[in-house]
Amino acid sequence: MKSFEELVNEQMLIMDKLLNMQTELDRYRELEEELRNRKKEQDLLSVQDDIMEMKKELNSIQNIFMQLTERVIESYQTKSSTEKIMHD
Repeated sequence: MKSFEELVNEQMLIMDKLLNMQTELDRYRELEEELRNRKKEQDLLSVQDDIMEMKKELNSIQNIFMQLTERVIESYQTKSSTEKIMHD
């Protein structure tokens, strides 16, 4: 099992990925709106496909983050229990 610190570091990397993906998705949504306003249907469809893929990837990253959060909590609880036993 990874140490608490390793899990937290990994969690921070995943959080960075989440934030970057969300920023990119927002940028694509702006582009989508711009293309819709310009009536560029073919380009709009392509951007919408990209947005769907990004949403899937974002969802996947969010799931990984949630699982990692659970592991961080478990690791912290284990670490705390071990430290408590050692001090008793």
